[in-house]
Amino acid sequence: MRYLIVLLMGVALFASDATLEIVKSTDSRPSVAIQDASDFGDMRIRQKFFRLVMGDLKVTAHFKVDDTYRSSSYDAMIDPLLKENDYLLRYRFKEGEGQTLYLDMKAYDVRSSSAVYERSYRVANRARYPFLIHQAVIDFNDFLQMPSVDWMKRYVVFSQYSKPKRADIVIADYTLTYRKKVVGGGLNIFPKWADRKQKGIYYTKLGNRPVLYYYNIYTGKQRKVAVSDGMLVCSDVSRDGKRLLLTMAPDGQPDIYQYNVETGVKERLTFYPGIDVSAQYTGSERKIVFISDRLGYPNIFISNIGERAVQQLVYHGKNNNACSAHGKYVVYTSRESDNAFSTNTFNLYLVSTQSDYIRRLTASGVNQFPKFSPDGESVMYIKHYASQSALGIIRLNYNEGFLFPLKGHKIQSIDW
Repeated sequence: MRYLIVLLMGVALFASDATLEIVKSTDSRPSVAIQDASDFGDMRIRQKFFRLVMGDLKVTAHFKVDDTYRSSSYDAMIDPLLKENDYLLRYRFKEGEGQTLYLDMKAYDVRSSSAVYERSYRVANRARYPFLIHQAVIDFNDFLQMPSVDWMKRYVVFSQYSKPKRADIVIADYTLTYRKKVVGGGLNIFPKWADRKQKGIYYTKLGNRPVLYYYNIYTGKQRKVAVSDGMLVCSDVSRDGKRLLLTMAPDGQPDIYQYNVETGVKERLTFYPGIDVSAQYTGSERKIVFISDRLGYPNIFISNIGERAVQQLVYHGKNNNACSAHGKYVVYTSRESDNAFSTNTFNLYLVSTQSDYIRRLTASGVNQFPKFSPDGESVMYIKHYASQSALGIIRLNYNEGFLFPLKGHKIQSIDW
């Protein structure tokens, strides 16, 4: 069972590009009020839609959002009570044939009492309504020329424990409102997006020997990629999708390998007689960061591909067992306590590979599995508590964080 212990130490990583300047020194953001003009759903459903619209606007960190639920007809005059706001965002959901759902969204400049923006959206499967809202908020944000929040429409993939020795692979929106199980049966762990368009995933199925599979989330087809004794995890995928970073332990001790998807050839990258796991490409993909116990405890190291020399990257903490990289920045998990009889605290830190810069991102709790967004401006992570988990989002530029609970379930690992 040694590989299971190692699996708990290593996490998959995802490359991105971080911007670290906190730009919101004063709260000069435009204020937005929201009105529901829907003719679909009862009040419980309408409140659910409203909370998601309001939540998306808040998560952008670009707006001051009035969280009062208000209803209106779609073409009504602007209520004088809303005159203190800069914008009014009015939306309506409409029922279509079968499972089709429509969303219209209109924005008003409150001071001029004029409509300045309007878009319409549709989805053929009503369960996917969160993505209608995400796209509508993305477009409104873009219309006002705010920094992009395109990451909102991306899938999150995670492994979710369902029962002892059972874990399913689930795809979801970032709020976990939409969820769909794509792989079940057995212990399926460490899912990793196989391409930037999110058409497929790699994941490990544990059995007598761990097996790495590729699964197409649209066709449902899967194929076996690799088998290994000990352990086998895909921790990162190159930008062109042609190379994988694998953690493998064919001889008992885990090392980092680079796998060529087209040829099936594996190249061993680390040769330390201990634990090297969870590598991730950085910058030009000629360097990797990874977790190693070379100091007697898990810490983060960096090295050039093809060279055996390694360099310690983090000098804070005594149990730094997970990280994610983007360009010259790395976010990592550090254990802050050493309590044998209760839950320990794990916080997230952000460091630069080119300076002594360090910044703490969380203050308490068990915070694990950090992942950069594709643009590097946000970090997703898992906060564990009791017997369940929540998905966290940290907006790096704005020093704001948000939590989305997954009630009744515990997440094993995530990718974004």
